[in-house]
Amino acid sequence: MIDIDQKTYTTQDGNSVIVLTPTGRLDITTAWQFRLKLQECISKLSRHVVVNLGQVNFIDSSGLTSLVAGMRDADKVKGSFRICNVHPEAKLVFEVTMMDTVFEIFETEQEALEGVPRSIAS
Repeated sequence: MIDIDQKTYTTQDGNSVIVLTPTGRLDITTAWQFRLKLQECISKLSRHVVVNLGQVNFIDSSGLTSLVAGMRDADKVKGSFRICNVHPEAKLVFEVTMMDTVFEIFETEQEALEGVPRSIAS
């Protein structure tokens, strides 16, 4: 069982952004729960999601897969999917798998909330 804190922010332009902060390990035993949570948030609450990984000290391939799936879900509905505050021990996984080039990764939650979506910036 993975504990996932959920908050909703409203941006200056009136969009709601869901911030999910899972705690513990994002691995084969918990990734499916996280995946379902992402799906539910994107389909029912907001197409804009920030995942704060500050409390996740371990991610394996199934954890990464759940994040990729969330990003695809958000893309399908023209939303945004951002990751912030990656735990130092989990950062390596993103770098080794080159996933740090796939995701929009921000240092802090505040930056992720303020960050300009790549599609608009480019």
